[in-house]
Amino acid sequence: RSEAMEGITQRLSVMEDLYFPRKVQPSDSADSSGRKLLLRDLLSTDAAVFLERYGSKLSLDELKQFEVLKEDYEINWHLNRLRSIMSPTDVEKKSMAARIKNRRLAYLNKLMTDGNYFSEEAMREREPYLHHEYVGRFQDPIGRSMARPGERWSETLMRRSEEAYLVEKIRGEQRRLGVAQSDWLGNERTQIQEEEEEEEEEEGGEEEEEEGENEREKGSPLEEETDMESRARSLQVTKIIPSTMKEEGDVPQDENNGEEGLLLSSVEMEEQLNQFTHIMHQKFLSGEDHQHLDYSKIDGDETLDDHWLREANQDAEEKYF
Repeated sequence: RSEAMEGITQRLSVMEDLYFPRKVQPSDSADSSGRKLLLRDLLSTDAAVFLERYGSKLSLDELKQFEVLKEDYEINWHLNRLRSIMSPTDVEKKSMAARIKNRRLAYLNKLMTDGNYFSEEAMREREPYLHHEYVGRFQDPIGRSMARPGERWSETLMRRSEEAYLVEKIRGEQRRLGVAQSDWLGNERTQIQEEEEEEEEEEGGEEEEEEGENEREKGSPLEEETDMESRARSLQVTKIIPSTMKEEGDVPQDENNGEEGLLLSSVEMEEQLNQFTHIMHQKFLSGEDHQHLDYSKIDGDETLDDHWLREANQDAEEKYF
């Protein structure tokens, strides 16, 4: 056994960033020989504390060397805990999976009440295209670039730069998915501008044609007078028609065209945002947020179990009363 313990302390002593209490002098743990001496002293005086501090660094074979000490309740508890982590049984795997699920759910509740991890803006930064599909395409994009009350100009510029980056990510995803280029984010405004320019060109051409026709149709003073009377009557008619349409509740067709299909009521917008938020919750619970969070810390945080203990106690109290 002494040879095995010698091998364990020797291996651990050369490991980088090995934990030592603050009361240990830096000079004592400065080199591997000093660290080995500290480890050997702790192992011989308090094996339970040794397992608590360094048990996760041991292999299964090294852990077996402590079996002779399992009559000690504390040592046996550490051995069982470490074995269940290193080589869990099927039952322990199911239990661990349920424990991890509950801890992530508890952490989700914590994130929802503390901080802004699940605010709309924060979720949009993590998943810009998903936000665009559920919420963003129903919002006015111009509002995101406008200066906000109390915002400094430098902050506005920074936010616009970040917005341009997110827009480019959305367009990149649309390109990857094969979305028609005319439907890419930002292209709809270009289309509208082109249509307006075409309409202006057509109107300009029609005005020139009318002027040419008027020049050709100029005749005798009598004909001019007749023509003026005719135009006056036509003006009276054009004045009557719009007012009649207005009274009947008719609206010109071009006023109904445009983005009407993309406009949602506040209730519908809230429902869209709720769906998007639900998907983001599920992504967090399934472990897809590993780029933004350290799941090893969440899954191994035993303090999160207190959340469900409080829930169970509260349920028991409600049933009692």
